[in-house]
Amino acid sequence: MTASPDVANDVESSIRHNDRHHVLHSWSAQAAIDPLPVEGGLGSTFWDYQGNRYLDFGSQLVNLNLGHQHPDLVAAIQEQAGKLATIQPAFANDVRGELAALIAAKAPGTLNKVFFTNGGAEANENAVRMARQFTGKSKILAQYRSYHGATSTAMQLTGDPRRWANEPGAASVAHFFGPYAYRSPFHSSTPEEESARALEHLESVIVLEGASTIGGIIIETVVGTNGILVPPPGYLPGVRALCDKYGIVYIADEVMAGFGRTGEWFAVDGFNVIPDLISFAKGVNSGYVPLGGVIMSDAIAAIFDEVAYPGGLTYSGHPLACAPGVATFKVFERDGILAHVRDLGSRVVRPILDSWVEKHPSVGEVRGRGLFWAVELVTNRETREPLVPFTAAGDAARPMAEVVAACKARGVWPMTNNNRIHICPPLVITEGELRTGLAAIDEALAVADGFVR
Repeated sequence: MTASPDVANDVESSIRHNDRHHVLHSWSAQAAIDPLPVEGGLGSTFWDYQGNRYLDFGSQLVNLNLGHQHPDLVAAIQEQAGKLATIQPAFANDVRGELAALIAAKAPGTLNKVFFTNGGAEANENAVRMARQFTGKSKILAQYRSYHGATSTAMQLTGDPRRWANEPGAASVAHFFGPYAYRSPFHSSTPEEESARALEHLESVIVLEGASTIGGIIIETVVGTNGILVPPPGYLPGVRALCDKYGIVYIADEVMAGFGRTGEWFAVDGFNVIPDLISFAKGVNSGYVPLGGVIMSDAIAAIFDEVAYPGGLTYSGHPLACAPGVATFKVFERDGILAHVRDLGSRVVRPILDSWVEKHPSVGEVRGRGLFWAVELVTNRETREPLVPFTAAGDAARPMAEVVAACKARGVWPMTNNNRIHICPPLVITEGELRTGLAAIDEALAVADGFVR
């Protein structure tokens, strides 16, 4: 039953009061934000207390892979809560072990053991710890265009501007440029050239930083928040070869790209490469209960057979988090989620986004795979000047703010970063919903076109 307008207004007013007076929101100047109270969600849609409905084209924070209130995931949590709500990680537990086995069965190569965490940042923290323990070397290399989490080491791994306010950090980290063909730091003219030059650059960084000091290289398989940058042909196998050559652990950060987002169980499966460690979170259970982890190779796992692993978490492998994880695997298999994602990505998203390049002078480039795409907006196609400057704020950010407002006015809640719209809807979105959302963004891009010079 829908509440009366007066009751809905009272509830919303109470939520806003409590939020504004008692909740500190992340990555925000508190006086500059006005968080929307959300009443509910179902599938690919959520709605507010005023009855406004939005297609969730960011899957919240690219974690809601199976959508809002998926009945199988909700039922799994309810059933587990009635059976055993929690148990500490030193005990063996049925759903924890079952989920670890399911993950290991889908992971590539000899990655057969899982250490569970509460999210992606902790996963990357522990992946780095494992790399350092395995190699005896402390330095980690990470890309400038990256985000690996907000905890201590993960924040220092991060390349994007969120790191700046958290410096200096204690972690031994050096950054390098990854491939980005549209804005190539290597002045490349083809994807193949970009791949080769990016690998040459990475090897130079390894040599100059000292291969004998480098324990790991961490790379988002498909860079997420910082651009949805799909690696060019040969790049990730080239990284694997460099790691083998110099005795470095290859860590694949799949927190955002894993569990079906690109149409594969793990995004690395689409690039013919096997890392030593995979960090994951988000889509493993659609974020219904916080969960992440690290999948490790047999060789790395073996060093902890006789020597204690120097890390742990009270809620590692929490049953209420693992239960919807197990349910996620069942839904993926039963409903053909991976095939659905690949079909929608290639048959619907790609041709529509390609048409925007022809139709909208503000669209500089579109890129992605599966249901993981970026639309890069510019003021000038020839110079590729971004629609807004890097880290734009205030009036400088107005063009993107107006595009976002136009999307929301048309019933789509978009995910954006800098000068890009990211298209990352739930993997269960229907073709009709997807086309409706894309049509709304198409209309909103007329606002961006108005800023073209």
